[in-house]
Amino acid sequence: RLLACGAASGAAFLALEWIEAGESGQACEARLGEGLAALHAVTEARFGWGRDNTIGRTPQANAWSDDWTEFFRERRLRPQLELARRRGLARALSAPGERLLGCMDRLLAGHRPAASLLHGDLWGGNWLASSGGEPVLFDPAVYYGDRETDLAMTRLFGGFGEAFYRAYEAAAPLPPGWPERCELYNLYHVLNHANLFGGAYARQAQSIIERLLARTQG
Repeated sequence: RLLACGAASGAAFLALEWIEAGESGQACEARLGEGLAALHAVTEARFGWGRDNTIGRTPQANAWSDDWTEFFRERRLRPQLELARRRGLARALSAPGERLLGCMDRLLAGHRPAASLLHGDLWGGNWLASSGGEPVLFDPAVYYGDRETDLAMTRLFGGFGEAFYRAYEAAAPLPPGWPERCELYNLYHVLNHANLFGGAYARQAQSIIERLLARTQG
């Protein structure tokens, strides 16, 4: 719950309700899966958000689009690849990254997701179990997009148990092919980590791009 927000002395502040952390278990993780499915059931006619926001410290573009493939290519992957170029990371990423952008229609062929309300940055550090055993999400990078992107990120860094996935699937079954799309969707977050932290994340992004390109040749 928001308590206060504003700016003072050149800095912004945000005050939120304090939630005492407790122990998570399978019942809590199952409620998290059910809650995420309920969040994703909120939909819009288009992909995006009413304003741009951030993913971590990185600007995140959210201009509306009627086409998911176009949105993910132009609002997600292309800005991260351009940022990598400006930061000198793109020597190994630039040409393969451009080829990948040109293959997006093939990688997402036939996939027509609804525009679901997303958390947008759903890794294991952005949820907790309250002292009462209820799951709590925080620190979102919210927009309307393919719900599979949230599920994909839960698999990128871990922190979510089988009870979570079973409950989500029971409430909102995922379409065929979603595991194959996870790597494409997680490339956005790996590129963002490469731009923030460099090092191994840049090499990981390069490997993901190479695997995705190889898939288009099959």
